[in-house]
Amino acid sequence: MNKTLYLIRGVAGAGKTTFATDLAENFNLAMFEADDYFYDRDGNYNFNPSLLHKAHNECQEKTEARMMLGLGVVVSNTFTTEKELKPYLDLAEKYDYRVVSLVVENRHGNKSVHNVPETTIQKMKDRFSFKL
Repeated sequence: MNKTLYLIRGVAGAGKTTFATDLAENFNLAMFEADDYFYDRDGNYNFNPSLLHKAHNECQEKTEARMMLGLGVVVSNTFTTEKELKPYLDLAEKYDYRVVSLVVENRHGNKSVHNVPETTIQKMKDRFSFKL
């Protein structure tokens, strides 16, 4: 599983974290999410949209640190657009990594564990794009 970057994509509530966690545990991979930035030491989730850019930067930095070691990594974020994927694709090219991009669909009707409003989820759905 070395030198593989798994990008797990999907809207809030789709099951990205669950899938990414299973993948990381089963194949001994590091897993990162921008949402990690918003957890405090007690495990409480405190989302602040003004810090979203910092959260994504930290996720990218952790991913790059892992890639510098030549080790496999899983990144689970919404990744609704190519622009959001690009920093990770650039890292994969820089470190000669294979990229596996997986879209997780919410076919089970789950709600977001982070209480993302339905209007925000709908906006994610409306801008979601992918290449075949």
